[in-house]
Amino acid sequence: MLSLHSVASCYSAPSTKALRFSAAKAPSRVSKIVRARCLSSGDKKQEPIANFSGVELVETVDVKAAAKLRLDSWISSRIDGISRARVQSSIRSGLVSVNGHVVNKVSHNVKAGDMVNCMISELQPLRAEPEDIPLDIVYEDDHVLVVNKPAQMVVHPAPGNATGTLVNGILHHCSLPTGPYSYREVISDAEDISDDEGLCSSIGATSVRPGIVHRLDKGTSGLLVVAKDEHSHTHLSEQFKLHTIQRIYISLTSGVPSVTSGRVEVPIGRDPNNRIRMTAIPGSSKHGQARHAASRYKVLEVLAAGGSALVEWRLETGRTHQIRAHAKYMGIPLLGDEVYGGTKNMAMSLLQPRTSPSCHGELLKWVSGLDRPCLHAFALGFTHPHTGDTLQFSCPPPPDFADILTQLRKIGTDKPKFKE
Repeated sequence: MLSLHSVASCYSAPSTKALRFSAAKAPSRVSKIVRARCLSSGDKKQEPIANFSGVELVETVDVKAAAKLRLDSWISSRIDGISRARVQSSIRSGLVSVNGHVVNKVSHNVKAGDMVNCMISELQPLRAEPEDIPLDIVYEDDHVLVVNKPAQMVVHPAPGNATGTLVNGILHHCSLPTGPYSYREVISDAEDISDDEGLCSSIGATSVRPGIVHRLDKGTSGLLVVAKDEHSHTHLSEQFKLHTIQRIYISLTSGVPSVTSGRVEVPIGRDPNNRIRMTAIPGSSKHGQARHAASRYKVLEVLAAGGSALVEWRLETGRTHQIRAHAKYMGIPLLGDEVYGGTKNMAMSLLQPRTSPSCHGELLKWVSGLDRPCLHAFALGFTHPHTGDTLQFSCPPPPDFADILTQLRKIGTDKPKFKE
């Protein structure tokens, strides 16, 4: 069981034999690339392509292909290591033709026998300004970067948060070329945008460039992996898409789940009454905008005589605000999550009856100091996109989370017993 009592600092174990081993490499998805101009035809051993600019694919769609197959998806499957966002950029730039006709719609369906000619577009410079922002780097090599993101730091530049973001800091740290940033409509308070097409396709929201693979919302602290090259970005994105990334979150909740461990499988969609909020919608995810979402949870500690709980979450899917929406649906909104019902008033209504009146003043003081949902990305594990090794990292919550946990433990703590 995960414990926060003995963890004192960020922990990574990429070199520990128990946590790192060579994994079998997946077979190449490329069967025929007629002209790849950025590679020498005499190369016997082809390393992953760092920059796909100028790679040309000329191929007939296989007769075994499905009746309906998206153009961007099919091209991505034929060029190993390229990101779908990069392919989509090439299509929109008019560099792809089907049966001799230019196609600029990424969702265009191809069928067996279609002749596809694709030229990959030039890599666009990043559109954000580098800033010398201190980063808590847990792990780094030539291909990936694992960062412990502080609460209140936005991951991507967006309207209202043009500077001071994790992206700005990474641009400076990695010395990547940049240009003026161009905004697009994004949810600046998004948690983990790793659901299907929601994967972060680039460091700059509108440019095609490897970088941020997934996101944590502004108020969430914890571990986040960054890709330094396109090959790494593509392979990490695929791991997120297949849900093979290990992600463990911990939270403090308002109240305690009625069942100490279980699985929540309720679709999540946009709240029609509040655009920045998602909501759990029971029923089929095939109707409307709700999408399948599943979370596993476990109560690690019952705190403050049942006024709160330390809960571990493991995500099977990665929908926007998934933990926060599922917690609200369960009737245990995260402590400090004003958007999803974990208000200060609710916290006080649960905690005051369980404490001595002489402690209410101090209780109100630290509850009033909550300025974000008590949610922390505690552990992260993935397969290294180049070596195939398994890397695992963990990092305890920051002081604001830890201080509240300490106060709740003083009121009372009990650890549920689980069947072996």
